[in-house]
Amino acid sequence: MVLKYVGTALLASASALAGPAVALGQALTVTPAQTLEMQGLTVVIDQNQFNPIFFDEKNAGIQIILHGDRIATDGAVRLDRTPEQWAPVPAFVGRTLGKEPNQVVVRSAYKAANLAYTVKVTAEGDGFRIAVDLDQPLPESLAGKAGFNLDFLPTTYFGKTYLMDRAPGLFPRHPDGPMAKDGSGDPLPIAEGGHALTLAPEDPLTRVTIASDGAPLMLYDARNRAQNGWFVVRSMIAAGARDNAIVWHVRPNVIKNWVRQPVVSFNQSGYTPTRSKIAMIELDPNFSAPREAQLVKLAADGTRQTVLSAAIKPQGRWTRYNYASFDFSSVRDPGIYAISYAGSTTNPFRISADAYGRIWQASLDTFIAEQMDHIGVREQYRVWTAPSHLDDARQAPPNIVHFDAYKMGANLDSPFKPGEHIAGLSVGGWQDAGDYDIQTPENTMVVRDLVWARELFGLDWDETSIDETARTVEIRRPDGIEDAVQQIRHGTLQLLAQYKVFGHAIVGIVDPALRQYAHLGEAGSQTDGLIYDAALKPNTQTGVASAIPDDRWAFTTDYPANDLLMAGALAGASRALAASDPAMAAQALAAAKTLWARQQSGTLRAGDGRDDGTWARSPDMSNVSATIELLLTTKGDKVYADRLRALMPVIRQNFEGVASVAVRAIPFMDADYRAQLVPLVRAIKARADGADGHNPFGVPISMGGWGGSNQVVSFGTTMYMLHKAFPDIVGTAYTLDALDYVLGRHPANNLSFVSTVGTASKLIGYGHNRADYTFIPGGLEPGMVVIKPDFPEVKTDWPFLWFENEYTVSTTAAYILAARAATAAAAETF
Repeated sequence: MVLKYVGTALLASASALAGPAVALGQALTVTPAQTLEMQGLTVVIDQNQFNPIFFDEKNAGIQIILHGDRIATDGAVRLDRTPEQWAPVPAFVGRTLGKEPNQVVVRSAYKAANLAYTVKVTAEGDGFRIAVDLDQPLPESLAGKAGFNLDFLPTTYFGKTYLMDRAPGLFPRHPDGPMAKDGSGDPLPIAEGGHALTLAPEDPLTRVTIASDGAPLMLYDARNRAQNGWFVVRSMIAAGARDNAIVWHVRPNVIKNWVRQPVVSFNQSGYTPTRSKIAMIELDPNFSAPREAQLVKLAADGTRQTVLSAAIKPQGRWTRYNYASFDFSSVRDPGIYAISYAGSTTNPFRISADAYGRIWQASLDTFIAEQMDHIGVREQYRVWTAPSHLDDARQAPPNIVHFDAYKMGANLDSPFKPGEHIAGLSVGGWQDAGDYDIQTPENTMVVRDLVWARELFGLDWDETSIDETARTVEIRRPDGIEDAVQQIRHGTLQLLAQYKVFGHAIVGIVDPALRQYAHLGEAGSQTDGLIYDAALKPNTQTGVASAIPDDRWAFTTDYPANDLLMAGALAGASRALAASDPAMAAQALAAAKTLWARQQSGTLRAGDGRDDGTWARSPDMSNVSATIELLLTTKGDKVYADRLRALMPVIRQNFEGVASVAVRAIPFMDADYRAQLVPLVRAIKARADGADGHNPFGVPISMGGWGGSNQVVSFGTTMYMLHKAFPDIVGTAYTLDALDYVLGRHPANNLSFVSTVGTASKLIGYGHNRADYTFIPGGLEPGMVVIKPDFPEVKTDWPFLWFENEYTVSTTAAYILAARAATAAAAETF
């Protein structure tokens, strides 16, 4: 691991950690980032905006971070009492400092509803004031609809009490109404009519009081309408009101001189004896930090022996925290250990030669199996899903943008009419995440990563029985066939089905209706499994058809990037399946060659059929990958070698994105090819070292709206591939840093982001299971996000924040590959 100066504050020695930073006063003060801040409290004011695609992510508007926990969000004018994810959201217009001291002013608007307004957030007394001014009184259409909302995190308040004026109430663990009796499905307030509301009067850590000058307060349990809802405090905007339409006085209880306790983070799966072992300590700047930490060894009788005391090494400031490292690499004796620091001792971890012997298997035999589509999945007594989506699929209509960001232009690139059933697609594939769709590009990456992991490192593991004909999967029932081979075959079935039906890759297959998309639970009950027939009478069915239009839509636009991703995946699958299913291997290779050949002339059209603001897949980069996969499969065919030479400008321009596949081609190319990669490898190493300079963890950390676990594991794999090809340039530390990060050494807490992997891991995740506050074994969560401007967050008890908690199948497959690479890297260290 490379540890160096980070951020804007260099801690020159351990003594710099001994004394507290200059504490903020016990009153809110505006910061250069235009938040309001005091020790123990931050008021975030529209530094995070509502998403233009996914709307309400519970990370926007006015937010309250109290005693190190984000307890409230979405402070804004809303048009619904308890808004759901796709309810209308205001557009952020701008933010400035106000005329009053310590005042921040935000301009927002609902342009379509002709509503523009200003929210002024002003420090006052021991809290802050929120005042809403409308540019014009409410349009008649919004009277009785518009109000000011502030949402409070349910898990912070479960089982706690509240006072509406003097009337007591209890925050329920499970939503239990009341509901409107008019058929609207709207919740009624669980408390209303008062002008002062105190949340959790019994708990000094989470107590907040809100007083309203005019409009009465209402308290809703939004989970009565949607399980991902929060507790909503709301005041209605009166008809005719303009200036000071809403005025609230918010008083979070702030414990005087509150200081967050240190977070000691490390790899929860432990360490092999000879590798580097560096824990990270995250420190509140106001914490009086001891200069030393201790490594303790646990004996069979529970006693603890200190085996190492060493000075912690300052690593500087990143976001709002100071960091220091604790190096215990010198300890190599196998055993069970923990780290003691500042009067606390962490949970245990191992030092053992087989520390990484079981870090990827649950991801393969349980998580990826649970995500399988068109098949039933059982694990002993538990049924994960009945055979799902056997009614796939209907042709999506033209010229639409789906609520999950799939988009279809005027040209369907399909022989089917809008709404027509498409036979042949109800086989294979994996549901992408908790939302039951097949994203073709992500499916191709699962196939590719499983092929690579098996070829490069071995995935000799059989804990699952898969019978595609019977559509049955039995987890923990070995059938004598490698699970990886069976999963590669399952993914290949869907890719070949698309190729056979359309002659090209499609964007994906997804639910047509929002209510269906929001389905929680096992996938087999999401549709009726019967082909929709519009000629049937309502609510009738035959043995094969029904009058319910729940069949998923196929978005069929032909994009070169998707075709080339499919070509690369099929080329790799043909290698993996050659021994067990030579007929399918031959089909896959033939399809790969055809798809690849079609895209080798002219300019490749950009895009991949999604409009979700994520990184757009480059067709040129996909072409590099497909070309190399075919080069590998054909063992150096001149056609692909020549084409790869012609693609060198793409490789040079996009090396970080294609580096891992580019070096795989070296054995089949001439010496000049390798020589051209050398400066690119040196440059990527320099950039990686530079990335370390932005954070103390040695990996690229996402600063966007989605946790960066996938980015980290991909970095780990890439750097190991470069290490194997250029060991004199790139070492193994980068890959081990990536493993350490996802398995616990990261900001905010020290839990492994891979559920059930390591001593302590994230055990509440966002998947098909999310309404149950449980986990799917082996799934990799996105992990830490930075709530702008500077608050690292990893929620552990609330499953519905998908940007921190949502498992995805391609990310988990990428983790399997990275875990195998890291295991190999650890074996090289001495």
